[in-house]
Amino acid sequence: MGNKERAKERREKRLQEISLLRTIPYSDHQRVLCCTCMWIVNCKLEFWGIWFVRGLRWWSSETVAVVTGGNRGIGFEIARQLADHGLTVILTSRESSAGLEAANALKELGLSVDYHQLDVLDSLSIKKLAEWIEQTYGGIDVLVNNAGVNYNLGADNSVEHAQNVVATNYYGTKNVSQALIPLMRPSAVGARIVNVSSRLGRLNGRRNRLEDKDLREKLANLETLSEELIDRMVSTFLQQVEEGTYPSGGWPQMFTDYSVSKLAVNAFTRLMAKMLSDRPDGQKIYINCYCPGWVKTAMTGWAGNISAEDGADTGVWLALLQDQAITGKFFAERREVNF
Repeated sequence: MGNKERAKERREKRLQEISLLRTIPYSDHQRVLCCTCMWIVNCKLEFWGIWFVRGLRWWSSETVAVVTGGNRGIGFEIARQLADHGLTVILTSRESSAGLEAANALKELGLSVDYHQLDVLDSLSIKKLAEWIEQTYGGIDVLVNNAGVNYNLGADNSVEHAQNVVATNYYGTKNVSQALIPLMRPSAVGARIVNVSSRLGRLNGRRNRLEDKDLREKLANLETLSEELIDRMVSTFLQQVEEGTYPSGGWPQMFTDYSVSKLAVNAFTRLMAKMLSDRPDGQKIYINCYCPGWVKTAMTGWAGNISAEDGADTGVWLALLQDQAITGKFFAERREVNF
């Protein structure tokens, strides 16, 4: 069996395990799952292959979650699953007609879903959303930054739309987060931010990483990581794209613009976790990011190998995670992976 076959086998096994985990209902009492050779990230006790999972339901119908780009694909699934767990979800999208249609489809299932238009590229649109949330709900408890774009499919690696990719994926995530953080409500369990990202944006992956070792080290070190550093990195990339010199700039070789944008999202997640870590008890905000995998959506040209339901799972799991100590981390398939 070759490396690709073994990797596929491991991935399929892990997805089967996650599917089994999703059958365990969240409840106010201890649940028991009998299994072998399974690792559950938030387990507390182990006894002869039986895992005791503490699944305290900390949320209610009054818990409000905002999902950006929720009209289709992973965003729609995240919105559906959060609402199915009993939260009130504010689904947002750039196009009002598509967003309203998606929200109404979830309402027909008996789920608590509201809608508001949001274009993450438009500062006025972000401001209007924040004002509406404050007037309508008073605040939020969960933010899922899912809105994103990618114009490359298969072996394509065009940077024709690099400006829009970076603006949407990185600056959109950053600007929405900074606008809505002041609206995140105090609670004993803490508010949560989940950024949908990608393994393509890892700093030290074996493939597709930055060639500039000095820049990698600065981005990896919390002492040198800053918003200015991240912004300067993406500005340098976009300038080189405009000049046509980016191929020799040491940037990731696969889906270059998308990878750089997600590298920036990952770095921003770690930076925000550090900045938010000093908040007092009762006002904590926990922020993490995750890779949904290669999902069968319009963004991948429906060529992915993971369903939108499976791709949304880790994002929902992070949003509802009981363990308050987890922040500034990167996850895939409910497992922490290195940035």
